[in-house]
Amino acid sequence: MNTPVWFITGASRGFGSEFARTALAHGCCVVATARKPEAVTAALGEHENLLPVALDVTKQDQIDSAVKTALDTFGRIDVLVNNAGYGIFGALEELSDTETRAIFDTNVFGTLNVTRAILPQMRAQQSGRIVMLGSIASFACDPGGALYDGGKAVLASVSEVLSLEMKPFGIESMVILPGMFRTNFFDGSSIKRPEHTLAVYDDSPARSAEDYCLGHNYQQHGDPAKAAELVYQVVASPDPMPLWLPLGKDAVKKFEKKFTRMIESIQPYKEAASDLFIDE
Repeated sequence: MNTPVWFITGASRGFGSEFARTALAHGCCVVATARKPEAVTAALGEHENLLPVALDVTKQDQIDSAVKTALDTFGRIDVLVNNAGYGIFGALEELSDTETRAIFDTNVFGTLNVTRAILPQMRAQQSGRIVMLGSIASFACDPGGALYDGGKAVLASVSEVLSLEMKPFGIESMVILPGMFRTNFFDGSSIKRPEHTLAVYDDSPARSAEDYCLGHNYQQHGDPAKAAELVYQVVASPDPMPLWLPLGKDAVKKFEKKFTRMIESIQPYKEAASDLFIDE
C-alpha cells in the first residue's frame, strides 16, 4: 500500500502546521506549502517525509509548480488540505473593494485554483480526500466578519458541491468548521483591519466582536493539536467523511443551534412558502 501523501497550503503556522505535524507523526508524506518554505522548516524541523514548497495561492504559476513538484517527488496526492487564508475585521461599510477582492483572492479563488490543479491527478488515481478549512463563523456569523465569514461560507458550499461532483471518481470533500482555538490566527500577520475605519462603528457590534476575539488571543480553550488529530482520524478512516465537521465545543453548539433556528424560523411560513405553484 502506498504511503499517503498530504498536500497542505499555509503550512508554516496555525492549523496548517498542526495538520502537517500530525500527518508526519502518522507516517504520511507531507507537501507543506507556504509563501516562505523556510518558515515551514522553522516550524516543523527536518523530516525525511516532509517537502517544504513555496506557494502563494494567489499566483497560478506557483500553484502549478507546487503541484508538479509534489507529483515529481511522491507520484501522487491523496489528501488536499486547503488551509491558507487570513481574516479581516470591519463593518461592511468600512471595507473597500480592494480589501474585499484581496481577501477573496486568497481565501476563495486561491483555494479553488489549488483544488482545480490537483483534481485531475485525483481523478486519474480514482481516489482522494479534500479538506476545506472553513469556520463556524460561516454558519453562525459574527458582526464585523462579512468578508471572512462570507468567504468561508463559499468554501462550505463548494465543498458540498465537490462531494457530489467527485463521487463517481472516488473523491470526497469535507469542510471543517473550527471554533475558538489557541492558534496565532488573531495575530497581526493573520488578521487585518480596514485601512479606513469609521468612528460611527466604534461602539457597534462589529467592534465588540473584534475586541472580544483580539482580547482573548491565546486564551482560547480549543487545542489545535487535538483538532488536527481528529481531522486526521476522519480523513484516514475507511468510512465516508461527513460533509461538515464542526471542531470545538463552541462550534458544535453553534452548529446545532443554527440548524435548529433555521427549522424553527420557517415554521410560521412553511405551508405558504410551499404552496406557490402556478395556477393551471
